[in-house]
Amino acid sequence: TDMMVILKPQKEWKTKKTYDELADEISEKLEVIPGVFFEKNQPIQMRFNELMTGIRQDVAVKIFGENLDSLAIYADKTAKVIQSVKGSTSPQIERVSGLPQINVEYDRTRMANYGLNIEDVNNAVSTAFAGKSAGQVFENERRFDLVVRLDSLHRTNIDDVSNLMISTASGTQIPLAQVANISYKLGPAQISREAGKRRIVIGFNVKDRDVESVVKDIQSKLDKEVKLPAGYYFTYGGQFENLQAASKRLMIAVPVSLFLIFMLLYFTFNSFKQATLIFTAIPMSAIGGVFALLLRDMPFSISAGIGFIALFGVAVLNGIVLIGTFNQLEKEGETNILKRVMEGTKTRLRPVLMTATVASLGFLPMAISTGAGAEVQKPLATVVIGGLVTATFLTLFVLPMLYIIFNTKINLKKINNKSVTAIVVLGFLFLGQTFSAQQGRTITVEEATRTAIENNQSIRSRDLDIKATQALIPTSKELPKMNVDAQLGQYNSKKFDQSFSISQTIPFPTLFKARKELIAEQIKGKQINREVSMNELAKQVRTYYYQIEYLQFNKSKLSNLDSLYNDFIRVATVRFKAGDIKKIEINTAETQRGEINLLLKQNEVYLTNAYKNLKTLLNIEEDISVPFDQNYHPLQAQYVLDSSAIAQHPTVKAFYQEMQIAEKNKKVEKSLGLPDFTIGYTNQSLIGFQTINGMDQYFNGGNRFHSATIGVSIPLTFGATKARIQSYEYQRQMAESNAKFQQKQLEAQLQNAFNQYQQNVNQYDYYVNQAIPNAEKIAKAGQLGYKTGEISYVEYLFALQTSTNIQLKYLESIQQVNESVVIINSIINK
Repeated sequence: TDMMVILKPQKEWKTKKTYDELADEISEKLEVIPGVFFEKNQPIQMRFNELMTGIRQDVAVKIFGENLDSLAIYADKTAKVIQSVKGSTSPQIERVSGLPQINVEYDRTRMANYGLNIEDVNNAVSTAFAGKSAGQVFENERRFDLVVRLDSLHRTNIDDVSNLMISTASGTQIPLAQVANISYKLGPAQISREAGKRRIVIGFNVKDRDVESVVKDIQSKLDKEVKLPAGYYFTYGGQFENLQAASKRLMIAVPVSLFLIFMLLYFTFNSFKQATLIFTAIPMSAIGGVFALLLRDMPFSISAGIGFIALFGVAVLNGIVLIGTFNQLEKEGETNILKRVMEGTKTRLRPVLMTATVASLGFLPMAISTGAGAEVQKPLATVVIGGLVTATFLTLFVLPMLYIIFNTKINLKKINNKSVTAIVVLGFLFLGQTFSAQQGRTITVEEATRTAIENNQSIRSRDLDIKATQALIPTSKELPKMNVDAQLGQYNSKKFDQSFSISQTIPFPTLFKARKELIAEQIKGKQINREVSMNELAKQVRTYYYQIEYLQFNKSKLSNLDSLYNDFIRVATVRFKAGDIKKIEINTAETQRGEINLLLKQNEVYLTNAYKNLKTLLNIEEDISVPFDQNYHPLQAQYVLDSSAIAQHPTVKAFYQEMQIAEKNKKVEKSLGLPDFTIGYTNQSLIGFQTINGMDQYFNGGNRFHSATIGVSIPLTFGATKARIQSYEYQRQMAESNAKFQQKQLEAQLQNAFNQYQQNVNQYDYYVNQAIPNAEKIAKAGQLGYKTGEISYVEYLFALQTSTNIQLKYLESIQQVNESVVIINSIINK
């Protein structure tokens, strides 16, 4: 039961407390009431959330699984994690257990002593409390069941159940408590399902933070602290689900709005060049919008995205005013571009400033709003005001310079200092954009895997294959073609008669059901094949991703080694000029540095190819980058040899599904061997005299005679049908054999992969604990000794080579561990 406290309008309050302060104080006062959950919310917003997303709170964490007790346990753990995240309110767990039930547990030994059986006792209990029909009562034309049961005074509590008298075999009566233990037990309060699967919901509201960042923090904590068993998983709903849908729509709306703005500019000025010039106001305004959000510590939201769309439309007004003035001066005869720009800028300075000022002041009340709807208005107004400030400033300086450059043929011999300054400034602006573009979007391994599954063409082809099979479902009810016959001529007499007939063959009804079941199993097979492709795709993506990580660290290490050899050459050159060493030492050092450069170039080729292969798997054109962290550590494998888990591997499931398909094919063939039914109808003429009741009567072509036919088609031989059934049986046995073999093979591969993982981890531990510290000591001691002249160049070169090999093999050991973990995760389908 819900009880709501509806507040008066805030202007009628006699206290100066804010809404949050009042809600917190009310919650503190009501916390003493046990078994009640309190939260501050807006009733209308709460109802809208409930209607749109199924929950009242802002965000819902849904746990799907089969066992209600397990769901309740994991819900409690999840609630504790949610409560520890900043910005989340007290979570509310959906109640799925705690409903008391009367449980009757029979004592079979005592029942045997009295000659009772469970069926008779169950019948007595059911009749006493639920009632049982003992006959019927008629009232005029209506009839009613006559139900016998205990009266309401003896059906009120557990004592009534214990004192229920049971008749024994000897005819005596004993209370039920003598042959059974009656007690209260807690059972399920409700069972909630979504998409046919049981689930429990933990709802909470978001306070002083944006929904997306709170959900991301919760996701990361749940992944670390709450480990769900197989078959259990999390999903997230509520406003977060709406946010994701709105973000996707925004990704379409923003490019479309930009394109429409550009097209309108082009149609206005009939010039691609001038439309591009004015369009530069959009990135200039976006800079201010982003910085304004940063200054006010506001996250990017849907309202902020809408603010950017509005900003882009307003920002181009300044450019339109300036370019329009420049064109007008050119039509009036002003041929000097510099004078045209100076005069136009001077003339339109006040209108440009007024345009931006009026628009900014119009959004100012929204930017400083604190009333209802402020959380939506503030980001929108902040983006517009911040963007207009930068757009106006940059438009007055950058746009005139771009206009001069675009409309002047540059003569390198006559470039003055002002032109050089303008070009340098613009160069830095475009250089910054180019550098940002080359870096690409940073992507994690989880994002890469998810993007590949969403975009990869092989997965899309699997989806189309599933849809193609689903499209065949209506064919399960397909009937043979209808036969339509016509017989014309003298088939009855010399007169020309006509006979028309239609007939339809109908297979045995079980064939339709068998076909439908076959298609359903084929669809499951296609879906499992999609899982096989997803597993292989995830393995390939992770392989290239961790290879890129390794190559990036390898590149960094080789660059450091190149610096060491450069230092070696520098010291050797100084000592050579001083006459301490010979030229051969310098030549040897340069040769070693050349080998490092070759390794660097080779590493760069491998890195480029790995990025290309990863982008191909992700099916994207944009540049991406794998984050480069100074701490390069191997992955950890979680290995448990579980035959049931291996049996759920997509490849094994695919073979088992082939068994089901073969079984359904057998069922179809058996249905095809059953009789078919034929029904028909004939309409014909019989021209001539016919004797009817002793009198001859003439019938012409207009007099029609009708007849109907019913037939059964029975196969004479069953050899072909039996052969096909036997063939499908062999296919089923073959699929079963392949499934068992594949399962054994995967178990062996998993064991081998884990053994290889253990070996690689031991190798990594050796390098971390022994080899790497010694390599650093060798390199430092060798460098210091060579500089002071204590060791020869041969000894120093040997020390550098030893240190180099150890450091490169250390990185290689990490990569080998990661490769083993990728293989293990692929086998356990993780």
